[in-house]
Amino acid sequence: MSEASAPRLSVCIIAFNEEERLPACLASVAFADEIVVVDSHSTDRTRELAAAAGARVIERPFPGHVEQKNFAAAQARGAWVLSLDADERLSAALAEEIQRVLAEDDPRTVAWEMPRCTWYLGRWIRHGAWYPDRKLRLWRSGHAEWRGRNPHDHAFADGPVGRLRGDLLHLSYRDVADHLRTIDRFTTIMAGERAKEGERFRWTSLLFSPPFRFVRDYVLKRGFLDGAAGFLIAVLAAYYVFLRHLKLWELQRGKGAPTREP
Repeated sequence: MSEASAPRLSVCIIAFNEEERLPACLASVAFADEIVVVDSHSTDRTRELAAAAGARVIERPFPGHVEQKNFAAAQARGAWVLSLDADERLSAALAEEIQRVLAEDDPRTVAWEMPRCTWYLGRWIRHGAWYPDRKLRLWRSGHAEWRGRNPHDHAFADGPVGRLRGDLLHLSYRDVADHLRTIDRFTTIMAGERAKEGERFRWTSLLFSPPFRFVRDYVLKRGFLDGAAGFLIAVLAAYYVFLRHLKLWELQRGKGAPTREP
């Protein structure tokens, strides 16, 4: 592919059974030169909807969030990479801002981060630990990579990072039950990752980390300004921390069959 015909912006999306939320994500990046969707063998219409929107669809088993997102970014052919989850979409303001900074192409900036705003229990969350929740998602090809412990991935750039003002919109949890299922799944993954890294369970962490998380998110970060939703977010964040430590204890204690009768 010649330089003249090479795409300017490649959008990379990972997905699994996202037929409900993926179309809005794809529509918000319709201005991109290339869209790559890496699908983890969905059983719904995710792949068909992505292909119909003009995306290049790649099927690949899911090895973990960090690994899948790095793989997706490696498939991009554009000079710039925009990495999204299927439950995210660009606000109109952010889409315009991205197009502007790409046109200006300031050589001093290799990547851009943006605030992420999440929809939860019928409202956009504007306080607490969930906002502005800045995410690095736009970078010059080859100048950033995903790192971190699965499932909590973070993109890191190798040079100066600018800040965009438009919101990345996040439709994360469908309801409270979905939130609780995600907490259960993610804490299992996180406990396993920490155990592999040699982290040891501590009772002090189990006792004190959860209430500290609640106070931080609800009081210090003003989660109370988001009403009942803000309270529930802080409570479930504390529960997440409690469950993560509890599952680490369970892993290290062992769950084998009893060796003798009671």
